[in-house]
Amino acid sequence: MNSRVVLQGLEFFARHGVFAAETELGARFVVDAELHYPFADLNDDLSGAVNYAEAYALIAQLVTQERFDLIETLAARIARGLLAAHLPLQRVTVRVHKPAAPVAGIFRDIYAELTLDRETQSA
Repeated sequence: MNSRVVLQGLEFFARHGVFAAETELGARFVVDAELHYPFADLNDDLSGAVNYAEAYALIAQLVTQERFDLIETLAARIARGLLAAHLPLQRVTVRVHKPAAPVAGIFRDIYAELTLDRETQSA
């Protein structure tokens, strides 16, 4: 499938992480979500499309209202949540970036990425 809508660079403040300081202080997290579904033949009607405002709201809720030790788990929850909430979706790819991860070293970004297909609900 070659059609997709991308929500890129969604930024949130949250308290995910394994270490106590991450829970206490929190950090910036960035989420990208690729929403794959066939839209070449849509009749310019939202009823057959994925409402990306609703997708954004679901992502925001999961990132800011729940807490996870691992960004991998957060990425999986977002991917499964999007597939469950939006029936037109055939596949989703979710990236959860943790640009201020507590890692000793110089780096631009650390992220977890997961692609799930509706048919198999697996990577």
